[in-house]
Amino acid sequence: MGGKFLQRLIGGLFGLALISSTACAGTNDRLSEVRLPPGFSIEIFASAPGVRAITVSTELKTVFAGSTDHAVYGIPFAGEKAGKTLLLKAGLTVPHGVAWRDGYLYVGEQHRISRYRGDSLQALSKARPETIFDDLTDSGWHGRRDLAFGPDGKLYVSAGSPCNICMPEGNQGVIIRMNPDGSDPAIFARGIRNSVGMDFHPLSGALHFTDNGADQMGDDLPPEELNRAEKAGLHFGYPFFGGGDARTDEFSNQAPPASAVQPDLTFSAHVAPLGLHFYKGGMFPADMRGDAFVAHHGSWNRSIPDGYRVARVRFDEKGRAQSWEPFTEGLLAWGRPVDINELPDGSLLISDDRQGVIYRISYTP
Repeated sequence: MGGKFLQRLIGGLFGLALISSTACAGTNDRLSEVRLPPGFSIEIFASAPGVRAITVSTELKTVFAGSTDHAVYGIPFAGEKAGKTLLLKAGLTVPHGVAWRDGYLYVGEQHRISRYRGDSLQALSKARPETIFDDLTDSGWHGRRDLAFGPDGKLYVSAGSPCNICMPEGNQGVIIRMNPDGSDPAIFARGIRNSVGMDFHPLSGALHFTDNGADQMGDDLPPEELNRAEKAGLHFGYPFFGGGDARTDEFSNQAPPASAVQPDLTFSAHVAPLGLHFYKGGMFPADMRGDAFVAHHGSWNRSIPDGYRVARVRFDEKGRAQSWEPFTEGLLAWGRPVDINELPDGSLLISDDRQGVIYRISYTP
């Protein structure tokens, strides 16, 4: 049934560009190098050039993917099987972030947040953008905007600082909260260097987000962050801290804001934590429900590389991060995880912008 459903669906999408990739063959040969806990397996779900953030629409049975290639893709699925990757939008400016809500596809570009209305992939491909927010610094430095809808129904947008270490201005180094139509925007959190991953704890409802620490502070400094923002108005330390409690030379003679909070949990320096997803499904072992999975994109300014994995962060019953451990290993030097999401069957999807693929991780007891 799944194959016939996808054939009919693709047939109804005549006119949409199909994307083919040669990356899958070589990548598939290396999947045996990926180490996972017992019972877990990994496979290639789909290909999408330069794939970054991913979101799942259960209504359209589609995975939407942002990219580094000026394009947004749609990947229809039936069960655990993906159809052909379809080019939905082209000619965009760093369309990293994607979100789906109430019949709208939201896209976060470097300079704006837009949405497209459509009840099918065909309609979305023809839809014109409605720009809902454009008060963003149009900078290639930390210009990848992550999007997430909260339990309050509002859209949260990350906006990094356009520098390594500097004092952010305006809508820089912040997370912005707004209504789905872009109205009533307000800064929800400050003191952030570059967050490219957000999700809300399924029980507490608190926003959690990753933050990349400053470069050029040494091999083992500063730590990378997983932060918890249970209310608006918190400051998370940057640029007074490069990450964790590591003070920056540039601002060492200035006192941090009294409201500055330290991260809930830290990772090793320069692992570049990006996508964050709280597991809610029923496929994985029960003790994983409510834990978070974090994509470690990997280091570049470290003499011994680190990252290139997916980490599992264990949470307690109160919704507080306790510890982390590797969930996948073996991607070093050839794979770079970016974002994480979940199919309706409870399997995990992980995007890899180096290989241009989305992996699927499943579990068999």
